[in-house]
Amino acid sequence: MKVDIQRMKAEQAKIIYQETAGLAIITIHRPQKRNALTAKMWKYLTEIGQKILQNPKNKVVILRGAGEQFTAGSDIKEFHQMSLEEAENSFILMEEAISTFENLPIPTIGVINGPAMGAGLELALACDLRIGSGRSRLGIPVGKLGITLNNKFAQRLVNLIGPSLTKDLVYTGRVLKAEEAYRLGMLNYLVNDDILDRYSIRMGKLVASQAPSSLLAVKQSVSQCVNSVPELWKGTTPFVDNYDFPEGVAAFVEKRIPRFSRRSISN
Repeated sequence: MKVDIQRMKAEQAKIIYQETAGLAIITIHRPQKRNALTAKMWKYLTEIGQKILQNPKNKVVILRGAGEQFTAGSDIKEFHQMSLEEAENSFILMEEAISTFENLPIPTIGVINGPAMGAGLELALACDLRIGSGRSRLGIPVGKLGITLNNKFAQRLVNLIGPSLTKDLVYTGRVLKAEEAYRLGMLNYLVNDDILDRYSIRMGKLVASQAPSSLLAVKQSVSQCVNSVPELWKGTTPFVDNYDFPEGVAAFVEKRIPRFSRRSISN
């Protein structure tokens, strides 16, 4: 079994990469910050995704978080130290990491062992299958932060749960509990907390036992089906709003209610 551990300067932050029995297992580990990822962690996650195929023995990817979290998404406090341009670039790093896993030609399984929020939810949705436990919580409360949902971020949600519920989650900032997420198809499987890891490994091995040609074909065919109207996505919006994003992040750090601008949306 191969194990690589990349430690970051952020407190107790590391990403663990393992290869065993045809499975490439990635674990996000930053317990003090609910496994929130810094810009450097997103960048390293991309590097991991890009090297998975270097080992032809890897048949399935399992992506999970340490402890009782998947990932809270990005480190909001880090944004507080960034310029708007740096924050936008950080979101670009996020999308690069997420799309790297989304576009892998081998199956990917997200193990949702706790909250998957914001960009963490997007990372989960980039996986082909998601296995959750009763601790799973899924949401994308970007409205509290002045984050403008990029087209690619929106597309993943719309493809899975439709336009109305996508807008609902952003409009209200509500977080879905495990049972509701399972009922809506955001989780493919819902199992007891104490067997989540074993179940995920067993599922990974089951998927890895299927014909590689069949797995690749269905992945490509489904991708072509859900992305069959590319003209809708020619343009893209930025990830951060020049006015509301700095205020939303500051309010998060200062633990207060944000005072968003009241300018016209058409401006």
